[in-house]
Amino acid sequence: MSPCSLDLLRAGACRALRDDLEEPNPFHAYLSTGTKRTYEEIAAARPLHMLFPLPGMLFQPSSAPLPLPTWFFVLQIFTQALLSPGSHCWPASWVELHVHLDGAIKPETILYYGRLRGISLPADTAEELQDIIGMDKPLSLPEFLAKFNYYMPVIAGCREAIKRIAYEFVEMKAKEGVVYVEVRYSPHLLANSNVKPIPWNQAEGDLTPDEVVALVSQGLQEGERDFGVKVRSILCCMRHEPSWSLDVVELCKKYRQQTVVAIDLAGDETLEGSSLFPGHVEAYQEAVKSGIHRTVHAGEVGSAEVVKEAVDILRTERVGHGYHTVEDEALYKRLLQENMHFEVCPWSSYLTGAWKPGTEHAVIRFKNDKANYSLNTDDPLIFKSSLDTDYQMTKRDMGFTEEEFKRLNINAAKSSFLPEEEKKELVDLLYKAYYGMPPSASAAGQHP
Repeated sequence: MSPCSLDLLRAGACRALRDDLEEPNPFHAYLSTGTKRTYEEIAAARPLHMLFPLPGMLFQPSSAPLPLPTWFFVLQIFTQALLSPGSHCWPASWVELHVHLDGAIKPETILYYGRLRGISLPADTAEELQDIIGMDKPLSLPEFLAKFNYYMPVIAGCREAIKRIAYEFVEMKAKEGVVYVEVRYSPHLLANSNVKPIPWNQAEGDLTPDEVVALVSQGLQEGERDFGVKVRSILCCMRHEPSWSLDVVELCKKYRQQTVVAIDLAGDETLEGSSLFPGHVEAYQEAVKSGIHRTVHAGEVGSAEVVKEAVDILRTERVGHGYHTVEDEALYKRLLQENMHFEVCPWSSYLTGAWKPGTEHAVIRFKNDKANYSLNTDDPLIFKSSLDTDYQMTKRDMGFTEEEFKRLNINAAKSSFLPEEEKKELVDLLYKAYYGMPPSASAAGQHP
């Protein structure tokens, strides 16, 4: 869509908001925010699909229809946008299941808290900091993980910063067109009390992992309210710190009604035997017993055997990355039959060396085999990316089609860790966004 048509749509949104936000109408589920921000600020922050209903919804009967002048104005805006070169009025609604909170922080926020807290950073501007933290060419996974050392000391241990990065994360995803996201993080890596060792060479303070989860949940909930993106969180165990893992699963249980939906195992997969460390195994056993959903980073740079351990020992319900699964044909076929969901991060896989250019990416195999998978950003701060980067990469270089994007997002929604009723609502929303009708009505068209 051209910048001109985008501005027209934003302007139309502002007027529609002013005229109709106080009255019940078909836009209400998308527009109600309960904030004190101006209508211009609300419109600027929202993706287009949240500002206007889809074509199939525009003319649905309503007990409280929009005022006629507003309908004419909205249709006028759409007409102008459609006539603009390169316009595409109905951007897709994305679902993202694999993105790290501490890898999705705004450089400006890092600079702000560095100055506020008197912590030195290797740059003085957001652009310079992005260049230093970011990656332009592939590095090994351990080299990639070292990038966090630049900026995590600025955020960890600071209540205000932790809540703010959670809130700004939701804003970021709203601008990318995401309607549902599960964001993950390690509470212990943001704490400076009740955690041993204390991360990032911090002095001991009074911010516990428990309070970190409360702060992140508050920031996410406020972001959900203000930007209209449904968001849930996943708490990470770290491979190199199995002593933290039982604490992580207890936090999952405590905060399961406050955004937390699952447990994850993250960190350096090259740490031999780390999936089998007793602390991790016991935590996942407790998660199964307590009904906590489970995902595991596996098969990113590790072998298919690491995926097998995640499935058979940790009893994971989804696999983070999972590219090397295809090297074990029996395991891969088994997971296809079990409808295992793979959280694929294409651009990340290039920059971490998990995928070697010149070889076929596992996601192509997933596509061809109609596997259950999603596309995700992983760590957009470090990869200098947005969700669009991953979609453009697979479209441009791997032949992905719009229909495949719809299929994989619907599968992502079905594989989310939402309760069944909320999951159904999300799936219905996507079907209406993509096909203008609910799943039952589109079954004859053999949509996924």
